[in-house]
Amino acid sequence: MTDLTIFQVDAFADSVFEGNPAAVVPLTSWLPDELMLAIAAENNLADTAFFVPEGEGYGLRWFTPTAEVPLCGHATLASAHVLFTHLGFSKPEIIFQTKSGPLTVGRDGDLYVMDFPSNMPKPTMVPDGIADVLGARPAMVLKSKSILAVFEDMRQVAALQPDVAKLTRFCNEMGMGLIATAPGDDASGWDCASRFFAPHVGIPEDPVTGSAHTVIVPFWAKRLGKDDITARQISKRGGTLFCTVKGARILMRGRAVDYLKGTLTV
Repeated sequence: MTDLTIFQVDAFADSVFEGNPAAVVPLTSWLPDELMLAIAAENNLADTAFFVPEGEGYGLRWFTPTAEVPLCGHATLASAHVLFTHLGFSKPEIIFQTKSGPLTVGRDGDLYVMDFPSNMPKPTMVPDGIADVLGARPAMVLKSKSILAVFEDMRQVAALQPDVAKLTRFCNEMGMGLIATAPGDDASGWDCASRFFAPHVGIPEDPVTGSAHTVIVPFWAKRLGKDDITARQISKRGGTLFCTVKGARILMRGRAVDYLKGTLTV
């Protein structure tokens, strides 16, 4: 039996019980894939991150309760928070080696700054049944790493009540998650608002999703004619991302808050 330290961090949050909770398990060497997946399933959070020392930085992998995923923003932010806050990492920037290439995380005051690849969506044929899946018809649909359903008003996005069975079939058939997004307004101070659904990897609705914003942010930056985007994910918990488009990359800024530190035995 082996004891491992585990942290749970609320990412893209100003206080506990906001944002997106992620578990973080620091390792000295990789565990078997099936064990990491079992730990993630036992945690039953959107994502559990595992990292090991690698070169000048760390190797980083992410698991949902049902699958390994190639990119996860909130669990990357949570991992950086654990390293900076609890494990004594003292360099200005952490380099994570991942299945999506090198990802860096630095600090800007009380914000963590993640450097992610941009995934500009392109117009696509409206998938059959998307209105039935979401319960409303989007004004347009685009596709990149996820399907992007664009609505005219964020109140429409907030009011969506997807049919879970149809949503699951849709995402399984498409092999990707479904984003619903709309412009923000002056009253909110947000440039855009969104929700993200990924039942095909065990996440019916994700509270706050960094990877989805690699699609959302370049779309709204181009449409609004600005590089700095304040994005709000309007899930029940909610979270805010302060983003900047820099060519083929996106800087995402957010805060993180500790929820727990413990020991798991495997």
